[in-house]
Amino acid sequence: MTPTTTPQPSTNKMNLWDLLRNILPYVLPYRWLIVVTLILTLVGSLMAQVNAVVLDRAVDAINALIQQPGGFSWSQATRILTIISIVLLGKEVIGAVVTFFQRYYGERMRILVSRDLSLRIVERILSFRMAFFTSEENETGKLQSRIDRGIMSLSNTVNNFFIEILPLFTSAILALGLMFAANVYVGLVALCIVPVYFYVTYIQAARMKGGRRNIFRGHQAVSQGILNIIESITVIKSFNREHIEADRQAEIQSSMTDLQLDIRKQSYFFNGLKSFLEQIGTVLIIILTAYLVLIDYPGMSIGKIMYHVMLFANVSAPIRQLHRIYDDMNDALIYAEGFFGILHAEEQVEDSGSHRPQQVKGDFDLSHVDFTYSNGTQALFDVSMHIPRGKITALVGLSGAGKSTIVNLLDKFYHPDSGTILLDGTPLSQWDTQWLREHVGLVLQKNHIFDGTIEENIRYGNPAASHDDVVRAAQQAYLLDQVQQLPQGFQTSALQLSGGQQQRVAIARMFLKNPPIIFLDEPTASLDAIATEQIKASIDAIKKDRTVIIISHNIGQIIDADQIYVLQQGRVVQSGTPESVYRQGGVYKEIFDASARSMNADKIADTLDQK
Repeated sequence: MTPTTTPQPSTNKMNLWDLLRNILPYVLPYRWLIVVTLILTLVGSLMAQVNAVVLDRAVDAINALIQQPGGFSWSQATRILTIISIVLLGKEVIGAVVTFFQRYYGERMRILVSRDLSLRIVERILSFRMAFFTSEENETGKLQSRIDRGIMSLSNTVNNFFIEILPLFTSAILALGLMFAANVYVGLVALCIVPVYFYVTYIQAARMKGGRRNIFRGHQAVSQGILNIIESITVIKSFNREHIEADRQAEIQSSMTDLQLDIRKQSYFFNGLKSFLEQIGTVLIIILTAYLVLIDYPGMSIGKIMYHVMLFANVSAPIRQLHRIYDDMNDALIYAEGFFGILHAEEQVEDSGSHRPQQVKGDFDLSHVDFTYSNGTQALFDVSMHIPRGKITALVGLSGAGKSTIVNLLDKFYHPDSGTILLDGTPLSQWDTQWLREHVGLVLQKNHIFDGTIEENIRYGNPAASHDDVVRAAQQAYLLDQVQQLPQGFQTSALQLSGGQQQRVAIARMFLKNPPIIFLDEPTASLDAIATEQIKASIDAIKKDRTVIIISHNIGQIIDADQIYVLQQGRVVQSGTPESVYRQGGVYKEIFDASARSMNADKIADTLDQK
């Protein structure tokens, strides 16, 4: 169980221009949606100005009608009211249709962009080398948080731009243009309020950005902490340590609460200040237009007072929404740093050569190999060994000696810091990575079982295999009889199998793949004695004429090897046949003798003698 840690801040600070530049390639494929949205935005913005124009004309027309000598005519009044009703109702109908399609096409674009981002990040992650996933910064919970929140915030950015920002600002620009056309002085007053508001919003974002980034890191820590609890629930409950994990999460959540409250406090202060500025603008517009009417300024009338007030409302509408949209945009900047940091991690992409020979023999040579993990732990020191084709080589040593690291290097999961690794005389770095792995079978101590049927999991070793091939592989792995006893047979969910049965599924995959090179890392660790014997018999059969590297604490599997290399703290300390190395004494003899004692080999021998 690993303690929850707070992620380190990203070194790639992203600004608004970087955000738009990075997201543009995912928007451009839907140009027709952009064009349609722009047209609808322009129509909708024009519709938004109709109320002001109608109110201006209606007020002046009614005022003139009332002031007629001898009183007004109801027929004229009815005509004016009818025209107003038709125009306003027509405008609402057109506006409703435009809004529907504008929001529909904008949301469609958001969903399509979200899909493309999701597919792209999956493709990208699948191309990364193993070192990326073993980094502390890329633990499962943290990585999932970066991806999920990144996709959500970026798709919301598209939504905000085409459904919120673009219509609002188009309407504001049109309204401001109409105000200037009607009266320059009133237009200048409205124009002067806007930059002040923007400046306050900019100051707000600058002061709150650090807090937002800390909240983002906090979300990552919370996700990783919950994932750790789920993965470690058996250990937590067996030691009655629920209160410790609860306290740990409470500490993280308390820190998050303080951050969120501080952010909200700042947000409410600045939002209040911006609301005050907006109201000042409205008051100034009313005072100025009323003054111009009183002095009988050319072109000004009572209707123009309402006209300018309503137009300023359209100008200030984006201002009222700006703080929310700006908050979303700043969140997007923070989350985009982590998301595009993954997409642009070119140094993490798995290297691949072009060497693809017709036949892979399986002759490995390691010469003076050093290797260090991303956390700074050096696992191998000056390792040299020859692994001949068609032979069984066992790697022996205590836990942490570097055995699994060697297998990871041979399968190109990692690259050595120094030294060379040759396969059939060609540097491993020059081999096409996919081609190499097509010719390697890997069975680990703990193999992953996918969410699917038993047949689908076995067929993972060879997607083109037939059902008969799957059945044959299951039989070789001594799994067939157990599968046939299940109500749904091979269509049973593989996740319902026991740990030992799942291990047999992984071994069946290897049989189905039928590769010339086999890596076995504690392949029978999860099996009982009878199953171990059965699997050993199957593995012995498939070992013939193949290069096999086995890591095991099982003496019965080690002693069958053609040669062994004994590792201690990342160094090769002994090598040779099992018998010759045992006679040398040292680490291997200690391990061998300890294994024999742990199995009570003497009593077992006595029991067998009494038969």
